[in-house]
Parts: sequence; structure tokens; C-alpha cells
Amino acid sequence: MSIAELQVCAVEAADVTGGVCVVRCIGGVARSGQVFAAGALRTRLRGIERYGRTVGSFDAGHVAKVHLTGPVVALLGPGQVLTYVPPDGHALAELEDWLADDPPLSDEPHSERLRCLATLSMQNEELSEAVRLRWARIVLAALDRLGRPEERPYVQAYLIGSLGSGEDGDPDRDPAALCREVLARFELTPDQAAAQARVWRDLRRPEILRLRRIKNLLRCTEAARPYLAETDPLAAAVDAWTAVRPGLP
Repeated sequence: MSIAELQVCAVEAADVTGGVCVVRCIGGVARSGQVFAAGALRTRLRGIERYGRTVGSFDAGHVAKVHLTGPVVALLGPGQVLTYVPPDGHALAELEDWLADDPPLSDEPHSERLRCLATLSMQNEELSEAVRLRWARIVLAALDRLGRPEERPYVQAYLIGSLGSGEDGDPDRDPAALCREVLARFELTPDQAAAQARVWRDLRRPEILRLRRIKNLLRCTEAARPYLAETDPLAAAVDAWTAVRPGLP
């Protein structure tokens, strides 16, 4: 699923009822009738003009003049990003409040859609690092509620690689914690994995899949390894596995 995002280029007119903006679509497909979030505020896209004619939609990479509803238009400025809010979706602050209440599974706003929306926002370099980190925590919460904790290391590795190591007490960007978590998932030692890799074509399918899972997860340690002290035993353990990785199927 591709969530539409619009970046404001200019505000041409605005009053209490709405206004007209020139925007660039930087993700997904924007369509008339969609609701977009600008922080905690909402605005509806009620019309799109391109090259002097009305169109129903436009996609990433293209610029259009859009008619938006509500007084929020007067608060917009160049560079601001508007994010499409699905019919049953929520703005970032609302999602954080919702998750903080630990809602029951029956009250899910489609966790997979939520993960897709939050992942796109987490990777959006137009947003501030602080906002991207908040979206990342929505991704992690969605994965937990989807019952896919095995995907958490990939999100944490992305954060460390893109935003750097977090401050003390930030478990989502702790390089050492990430490396320990990844290595703890392996049922083999590096020597055992290397020995199996040499004859992997003779192995049973579950054993081959285990080696491939190890190979994929080891990629998550690449961004974290530079933060480990050379004298740290954990660094030596990561290096031992890194040396094995090229031979894994």
C-alpha cells in the first residue's frame, strides 16, 4: 500500500474556509476527496488542477494546484508535508495516544496498513529526525500487535543506520542491545553454521531456511557494529559471525 504525501511549494490563497496551494506529490497517489493530516489538524483535498484543467488524481514526482478545506490552510508553509489519512486512520499524535491506552485487538485500525503508513513516514527524509523516530515507534508497535517480533531488528537497524545511536535509555537505537538480540536468535555457533554452509545443498529445507534466516539477520548488525568498542566481547562475537556470513546460502 502506498500512502500519499504532499509537500507544500506555495500557498496562493487561504481563508477560514480553506485555500489553494501548489504542492508536489512526494509519495503515492493523491486523489480528490482524500483527507490529509498537517500535524494534529486535518484538511480535505476537494479539487486538483494541472495544466489548467481539473483532474481526479496525480502521483509522485508531479506538481499540481490543489484546493483544500479548513482554516489549517492559512497555517501551511513551503516545505510542509501533508500525509494522507486513511478513512479509518489517524494522525501521529492520535496514534500515539491510542497505542498508549493499550487497545484490544478488536479495536485495531488495520495493523498492516498502520505499519505501511508508519514505515513510509519513518523513511521520509523530509521530516525531522524526532518525528521519524516517533513514526518508527509506531512501526514497532504495529509489528508487536501483528505478532511479528522477528521483524523488529530490521527497523532498529534502519534507525541506527539512518539516525545514529540513540541517547542512553533509548532501547530502539541501542547498538549493543540490537547485536545481542540478533545473536540470541541463532541456534548455532559460527563454527557450526560454517560447517553446515559448506554442505548446505545436502541439508533438509528447514536447515537451509535457518541458515538463510541467520544470513538475513546478520545484516542488521552492520549499522550497529561501528558503535561497539574493539575490546568488547560482543564485537568479537559479531565479527565471528560476519566472517561466516558470505558462505551462508
